[in-house]
Amino acid sequence: MRMVDIIAKKRDGHALTTQEIEFFVQGYTKGTIPDYQASAFLMAIYFQNMNEQERADLTMAMVNSGETIDLSAIAGIKVDKHSTGGVGDTTTLVLAPLVAALDIPVAKMSGRGLGHTGGTLDKFETIPGFKIEMSTKDFINQVNQHKVAVIGQSGDLAPADKKLYALRDVTATVNSIPLIASSIMSKKIAAGADAIVLDVKTGAGAFMKTDAQAEELAHAMVKIGNNVGRRTMAIISDMSQPLGFAIGNALEVKEAIETLKGQGPADLHELVLTLGSQMVVLAGKTDSLAEARHQLEAVMKNGQAIAKFKQLISDQGGDSAVIDHPERLPEAQYKIELPAKTSGFISSMIADEIGIAAMQLGAGRATKDDKVDFAVGIVLHKKVGDAIKVGQSLLTIHSNRADIEAIKQKIYNSITIADTAKPQQLIHTVITH
Repeated sequence: MRMVDIIAKKRDGHALTTQEIEFFVQGYTKGTIPDYQASAFLMAIYFQNMNEQERADLTMAMVNSGETIDLSAIAGIKVDKHSTGGVGDTTTLVLAPLVAALDIPVAKMSGRGLGHTGGTLDKFETIPGFKIEMSTKDFINQVNQHKVAVIGQSGDLAPADKKLYALRDVTATVNSIPLIASSIMSKKIAAGADAIVLDVKTGAGAFMKTDAQAEELAHAMVKIGNNVGRRTMAIISDMSQPLGFAIGNALEVKEAIETLKGQGPADLHELVLTLGSQMVVLAGKTDSLAEARHQLEAVMKNGQAIAKFKQLISDQGGDSAVIDHPERLPEAQYKIELPAKTSGFISSMIADEIGIAAMQLGAGRATKDDKVDFAVGIVLHKKVGDAIKVGQSLLTIHSNRADIEAIKQKIYNSITIADTAKPQQLIHTVITH
């Protein structure tokens, strides 16, 4: 088998065999296939696409390029959730304990964030003492005993994906549905999940800017999951404005606590119930999304969800007192209000620009070596569709430096006030097969 023949075959629009795809992934991972041939192959996929079987084969070849996590020692169906990213996306902090409160095992492996704010691990590490490293044995024991654990992702999961992504980034082949879908799904499958729920974002703050693009990606990932034996569902959710009110690590932890107590922002509350309902159905607790939602609302109301979060924090060495005393979380030195310059209605908030402003405060990383300031960020007081009067506070900036004029201006430029405005629709589409 020669790589040049495989490139020519895909260039001419023909479907590749399982063996040809495995030959490429194994050879490129080991270094026997050079970058220039891999680049040509990625560009051929970009222009000629892949059918469902090719996408499933590419995904599993990347899964098998490194270690896979065996979670079979954990009783029950293990359901994982993946979001394609956004601004103020606090869902994992809420979903993990919420779903676990229904005795569904949540064995969560997460990564660190590059971009607007820290990733899920950074948010958990905001809690004093919280440890995100543990042995596989302890991880499995914790999930079996208390149904939930959240740890750092192994460095050797799907190494082919890591190497291919770096190449896609410099060869203008990132924005390809089969390549994006197989990249995401390979990591989820290698992490040992039996079933997967996907939150695919659409809008200005998302990678997929239109509903059509987001739906194409979601359907591709759901089909890959189902084709390789993992029950998979997805939703398309709005990311044209930040999710919830909080953007920044400690601020988002506080918002997660409020949401688990049933007092969180309406959009975050709705999103976790929608995603959580799919997780409950995939875990086999019920075959009705409506009944699943009812069960989740019940544990939120009776205090079991917040108790499970407290237990998770305690199990992993964290200060569980933050649940009742969120002031124990890191707090910024300055709280600066940003007043509206005109009266009217919030007609748009450019999510990614507001996210970049939070990153410039120190809430996220521009490079992987940057240190995150857990305390800083932004808390919105208004969302799209809300009325505002001149001089009224649009948001509060939590900063550890006083001179933030450029950041203020960036935020002003990202928010439009008009005579009329409609609230944004949060859930665009629910995909169950």
